[in-house]
Amino acid sequence: MFRGNNIKKVNSLLVRSFHSTVANRSSGPSTPINYPSLEIENAGEKQKMNLFQAINNGMDIAMQKDSKAVIFGEDVGFGGVFRCTVGLRDKYGASRVFNTPLCEQGIAGFAIGLAAQGATPIAEIQFADYIFPAFDQIVNEAAKYRYRSGGQFNCGSLTIRSPYGAVGHGGHYHSQSPESYFGQTPGLKVVIPSTPIEAKGLLLASIREKDPVIFFEPKLMYRSAVEEVPIGDYEIPLGKARIVKEGKDITIIGWGAQMRVLLQAVNMAEEKLGISCELIDLRTIQPWDVETVVESVKKTGRVIISHEAPKTGGWAAEISATIQERCFLHLEAPIQRVCGYDTPFPLIFEKFYVPDHLKNFESIKKTMVY
Repeated sequence: MFRGNNIKKVNSLLVRSFHSTVANRSSGPSTPINYPSLEIENAGEKQKMNLFQAINNGMDIAMQKDSKAVIFGEDVGFGGVFRCTVGLRDKYGASRVFNTPLCEQGIAGFAIGLAAQGATPIAEIQFADYIFPAFDQIVNEAAKYRYRSGGQFNCGSLTIRSPYGAVGHGGHYHSQSPESYFGQTPGLKVVIPSTPIEAKGLLLASIREKDPVIFFEPKLMYRSAVEEVPIGDYEIPLGKARIVKEGKDITIIGWGAQMRVLLQAVNMAEEKLGISCELIDLRTIQPWDVETVVESVKKTGRVIISHEAPKTGGWAAEISATIQERCFLHLEAPIQRVCGYDTPFPLIFEKFYVPDHLKNFESIKKTMVY
């Protein structure tokens, strides 16, 4: 347990003012972090890839092995605004990789129809902020297609990719994190990778999944996250969280780009205060890995959940409620949520809005001395 001198250490640091925390923020996120890479069994040959290259490689394999797979969306024929589909049109032809009109509702409706007729559509919504015109098609048609037909028809081969989250200069129309809107919808699976290795494996699993999948990609990590990625075909199971770092004092839960932030906070807590943190990457928002989270919280008795989306109604609230139901007698402190504010995503105030490593570090200290 966390006792004695370490408690005094935490208490002494709690006197730091809000202004001192903000002043130091700019020097934190630029510090390189060695994020632990996932080991893939029988990985074979590897190649250095960033996140968008790993996604491109995953789609290349899917197209190669499934002649019914097609890729479409705004500008994907030219490689896409983030270059995720570069080279695929040249390799597989304009009938399998093609541009669509600027109409998200049309992209989703067309994808549902293709899937219902036996194809494997991989649709791209250029930014997650613009997925809302397609919301009705996704949650009322794609998610319910099998149910409303009594199992006679389905569009389970559908995958919708979309980049989400803060990028440093996106403002309110290019920075949102809408995962919780879709996580509440029965019939959909929602996946968010955090590294190139995981992005490729989770994407291939999503494309081959028998239910519609919304695959949100952390655009901040497209070029900045680099790993030695297996070039062969592999999948990472959906619905299974990853324990990135084992610990015994407190459980920290996140997903996507937030995992880099949380690793910084965890490292700070261990180096400065000797706090042993267990860091969990949820990876799949729906269905999420309840058992892994519950087991960890029962061990540590303390938990923080962090995401970029606004706090109210965010997926952290769902996780918190489940932990309260399953782990109540094991909790040593109130569950903490470190999230975006309940405001539109601001442009010039982004650095104050995002739940950075310092906010999470402060929450770790607060939880440990409760």
